[in-house]
Amino acid sequence: MTATGWAGRWWRGGAVAAVAAAFVLGGAGLAARAGDDVRYVALGDSYTAGPGIPARSADPAGCGRSDHDYPAITAAALGLVLRDVSCGGATTEDLWAPQPVPGGPNVPQLAALDDTADVVTVGIGGNDIGFAKIVQACVAVAPVGQPCQDRFVGPAGDEVSRRIRATGPKVAVVLEEIRRRAPTARIHLVGYPAILPEQGPGCWPVMPFAPADVPYLRAKQRELNGMLAGEAAAAGAAYVDTYTPSIGHDACALPLLRWIEPVVPLAAAAPVHPSATGMRGMARAVTAAIGPPASAPQAGLRLELG
Repeated sequence: MTATGWAGRWWRGGAVAAVAAAFVLGGAGLAARAGDDVRYVALGDSYTAGPGIPARSADPAGCGRSDHDYPAITAAALGLVLRDVSCGGATTEDLWAPQPVPGGPNVPQLAALDDTADVVTVGIGGNDIGFAKIVQACVAVAPVGQPCQDRFVGPAGDEVSRRIRATGPKVAVVLEEIRRRAPTARIHLVGYPAILPEQGPGCWPVMPFAPADVPYLRAKQRELNGMLAGEAAAAGAAYVDTYTPSIGHDACALPLLRWIEPVVPLAAAAPVHPSATGMRGMARAVTAAIGPPASAPQAGLRLELG
């Protein structure tokens, strides 16, 4: 996802260092394979890239990719050699073609894949439904009424639900193409963490949504994640639930607890995006889904450019 329109397209960090070790995929996790590296390719939008989280490099700058995003943390934890090509603002279309960003373009993300990839994560879909514009349209200048539902729900039905349904086939094609390009890789489709509290009226004006709209927005995020889980299951990929472990760590939580920063961030992060704390939380979910290595990684540092 991206908050384009509030703070523009986000800068990204480029080259990521990962601890290298000898592992292959097997069983519930990673099993040792002497002399070989396990290659991890990370694809996705800004909820993968971590715009605003130090540090970043000009690779290109407009993607906002941090060297403390969840792919980097996961790779270090499991001893994987990482190629991270995630980019803020990415839609499913940007996985196929160069993405124009300042200092770019970013490479077509799917081009990072080949038959040597062992693990692939992808976090995508939020920008396809127009996340940033939905958030902007739902901002309430006062905690009254239901401006979000008035904007998106009408006689023709629910516009946000329609967008989510329309994005499902696009995600399915992406997963199919990942499988074609990386036939032996384990594929993990990563969901989005909770933005709003699981219960209650929210926290206007910190998150400036009318209390009557908070349950609606929460339901739409659950609907998006449900679509992603369904597409992952249909494609034979794993779905990584980052929503459940993030409950209680939403943008309304206390600063030291929250994974998602509010509209005016206090931590280094883009508005309504994961902070470094959020990336660590997401990384725990991704690391657990990939599975722990069978033995500790050997010392050594490996680098691949995104």
